[in-house]
Amino acid sequence: MSLSAAAPPMSLVRRSWRDRALWMTIADVFAILAAFTLPWSTTLVAIFVPCWLGAVALVMDWRAYGRLLKQPICYLPFALVGLALVGTLWSDAAWGARLYAIAPTLKLLVLPGLFYHFERSSRGMWVFVAFLVSCALLMVVSWLVAYDPSLSLKPSQNDARGVFVKNYIDQSQEFALCAVALVYPFLRLVRAGKFWQSLLLGLISVCFIDTMAFIVTSRTAIVTMPVMLAVFALVHLRPRTSLIIIGVMIALVGLLWVTTTDLRWGPKRFLRDYQLYKTEQRVTSIGLRLEFWQKSLQFISEAPVIGHGTGSLRGLYERAANGHSDPLQGDIISNPHNQTLNVAVQWGMLGVILLYAMWLVHLLLFRGEGLVAWIGLLVVVQNIFTSLFNSHLFDFHEGWMYVLGVGVAGGMTRAAKQRGLPAAPVMSR
Repeated sequence: MSLSAAAPPMSLVRRSWRDRALWMTIADVFAILAAFTLPWSTTLVAIFVPCWLGAVALVMDWRAYGRLLKQPICYLPFALVGLALVGTLWSDAAWGARLYAIAPTLKLLVLPGLFYHFERSSRGMWVFVAFLVSCALLMVVSWLVAYDPSLSLKPSQNDARGVFVKNYIDQSQEFALCAVALVYPFLRLVRAGKFWQSLLLGLISVCFIDTMAFIVTSRTAIVTMPVMLAVFALVHLRPRTSLIIIGVMIALVGLLWVTTTDLRWGPKRFLRDYQLYKTEQRVTSIGLRLEFWQKSLQFISEAPVIGHGTGSLRGLYERAANGHSDPLQGDIISNPHNQTLNVAVQWGMLGVILLYAMWLVHLLLFRGEGLVAWIGLLVVVQNIFTSLFNSHLFDFHEGWMYVLGVGVAGGMTRAAKQRGLPAAPVMSR
């Protein structure tokens, strides 16, 4: 083959390599795929996110990205990761444990890239739609698994009826987020007189709630859903409308309480477990959590300013368990099941200040009106309140829900503010 014949294809490759619009589209596709696969797989998300980063890096304006890094929404996540890196210097854990403890924080480094990209992309809403569609498909599969447990990829879990992949906690967080997020577009469509569209969204939202109520649910998700609805009412509705919504929700919860054994069993199990822990020193979920929290507070008092260092949690619990035959006292963990305590034990009050400052600036980012601002606000609120009972910011699934949700919504919100518009049509009050 002559060089002249080979030149046009090579020229086409060079033009494609320099085509910013093409790489922007490729980056959008990888972000959409990451959101779509998040409810199903950790491996695929771990593949698509680096691919997305590579595509964005090829067309990034590094000066503009540098200016973005000066914003607190970006440098505070970086500072928290930096503290985790520096915290390895005063930790007495093995280096393997120190490096392993850094890994859960690294996802926060993706936030500035998401802000940058979706400030320029027009496909941010596709990411949210992909996540919603994926969760809806998982909901259908969950009902199938509930009737035929052999279909589950995790059939050995006796307490996970209706769970196809991962676990009931992750599934409940997804369904709760989708159910509450749909309230905003549902009310907008109702007020616009679009009956069939509003009916569809309303049914999907109710189906998510029914799945949580009748199949399996996380107590953390159930506790935080009223908080998320209260935030919606406070931010987007008039007091009279808020009272109507609260009344409808109380009636719905009452109906589910009467008709759903699993929903009634949750609070009863909570009280029963607490009583067994207090009176008989039995090993229960709430009992273990209280023990973890008490020990964590003791560890914090020993090093309140900069903590015990990155990766120190397991070693501290091992030392506290030595000599105890009581299962409650002798249980060894590497996660106190509370985000604040997780950070405070390792990096002291300095880490807690950075954590809460990051949450605060991300909340303030979504002060505006519109659907996208509502989604971003909801993601932050859910993460803050579920982190009272788990270390969800550092967990893979919930952590990526936070990073993708805040990053995509944050970029779209910043773009809308620069244009002087809401991130989506405003809901009339």
